[in-house]
Amino acid sequence: MNPVVKYFTGEKAESYLFIGMGLVALVMAVYFVVVLKTSFWKGVAIPFALVACLEFVVGYTIVTRSPKDILRVEKFIQTEPQKIASDEVPRMTKVMSNFVVFRYVEIALIILGIGLMYSSMQDILWRGIGLGLFIQAGIVLCLDFFAERRGNIYLEYLKEFTDRL
Repeated sequence: MNPVVKYFTGEKAESYLFIGMGLVALVMAVYFVVVLKTSFWKGVAIPFALVACLEFVVGYTIVTRSPKDILRVEKFIQTEPQKIASDEVPRMTKVMSNFVVFRYVEIALIILGIGLMYSSMQDILWRGIGLGLFIQAGIVLCLDFFAERRGNIYLEYLKEFTDRL
């Protein structure tokens, strides 16, 4: 499979997973608030709902953008190969550096979640928020791991392509 199509198709597929995870988390958050109704589960629902909205927005944005990205990069390769070096490599370099920032933020949120779970023994709501934060940040960290790995492969392909020009 063409490396460009493979990268953006993988990005799109993972974005559907992001959307699905977001929808599941949102349904769970509603269930926690409406059915379980305790302070603990209401606390879990808060980060579930907030991160679910973020997952949905990010996933939807990438799903709708990916076909255009394939066309854009394929056009660069066929008609303006110099734009791979001037446009796509810098864009992907920025994307890859963003993954480092995201990783640290996600790890910090996991640590914060653990801290809230164990430091708020008297406040059940905060323990729930901590658990929800821990779970959601862990899920996003895992998904970003695979996205970053796929991005590294794609960036290497782009660099090899520009070396051949």
